[in-house]
Amino acid sequence: MNLVPLIDLVGESGAAFVGGVVLGLLFGFFAQRSAYCTRSAVLDLTRGRNLTALAIWAAGFAVAILGVQMLLTLGLISATETRFFSTAQSLSGAIIGGLAFGIGMVLTRGCVSRLLVLGSSGNLRAIFSIVIIAAVGLATYSGVLVPLRDTVGGLWSTAQIGGNDLLADARVSQSAGVIAGIILLAAALALAMVSKVSPWRFIGGAGVGATVAAGWYFTYSLSTQVFDPIQAESLSFIRPLATTGEIALGSAITTGMDQGLLIGTILGAFLASLIFRDFRVATFSEAGVPSIWRYVIGSILMGFGGILAVGCTIGAGLTGGSVLAISSLIGLASMITGAAIADRIIDGSRIFAPGQGNRHATLPAE
Repeated sequence: MNLVPLIDLVGESGAAFVGGVVLGLLFGFFAQRSAYCTRSAVLDLTRGRNLTALAIWAAGFAVAILGVQMLLTLGLISATETRFFSTAQSLSGAIIGGLAFGIGMVLTRGCVSRLLVLGSSGNLRAIFSIVIIAAVGLATYSGVLVPLRDTVGGLWSTAQIGGNDLLADARVSQSAGVIAGIILLAAALALAMVSKVSPWRFIGGAGVGATVAAGWYFTYSLSTQVFDPIQAESLSFIRPLATTGEIALGSAITTGMDQGLLIGTILGAFLASLIFRDFRVATFSEAGVPSIWRYVIGSILMGFGGILAVGCTIGAGLTGGSVLAISSLIGLASMITGAAIADRIIDGSRIFAPGQGNRHATLPAE
């Protein structure tokens, strides 16, 4: 991908920003149309539902892994110098932060990316949560919570297990990653057929994963064509919220892919909600909505846990998971575990109590 004309036109940071906007537009559109949500996928399992949300989530996860592993196998990108492999990653942060994040996304009824999409579609509860997540994320990323983050994150790292590359640690070739992606995609297709997912929603979920692969390809291409060195990466939402907070407070002045990604995601989801008539203002005053304090606590847990785990369900789960980084896969597993436990303990008495209606009913992720 020749990005030199774009770099000459808008500069290096401008090129990163433009790329972020394009990726965000695609992600926001696909995520809104498919209702892509890790929390809903977990609830499909914990509540014995029809696995629709799980099939859609699995499509995105599988396509992200398959797409990125194919790019790596073909030599179109390299992940060696990325943050996932160039330095030791925190396993304790992935576990503890992941658990906190998973609990938080049950309390707020959506992960960070899902809340951004819901907020762009008129959900004021989601916007409220995002503001708190951004503030706590900033405090954890570069503010008063850094000492706590470093203390927890320093308990156990990948240096103590010999590295963060799952394929290298397992002593298998890069092609094993492609095979894993194919198997996961076949499993996602099987789930989709069993749960009778709409083809368009399944394609939307797959589109989310494809956007992650495109993000890796774009940033790697950009890293090879700029003067100031940058690391290849892909989509994430918890760090962009924190870095955008730094810009808002004046402690940083340069915009880049982080800010472009947020803007693009908001616009993409907003346009999709308008085009398909899904835009609807939702507030805390609606019947059945939990207490505002539940959202506050959940947002705090997600803001701290997401930075501690070095990513949200997209940044750690799909972006880190797609390169098969051990810390990211552990972080994703911890998020899923935290969400499953929280749902059983916090909402279980209502959902699973005898005579409380249909436990197989699909509940909105908002």
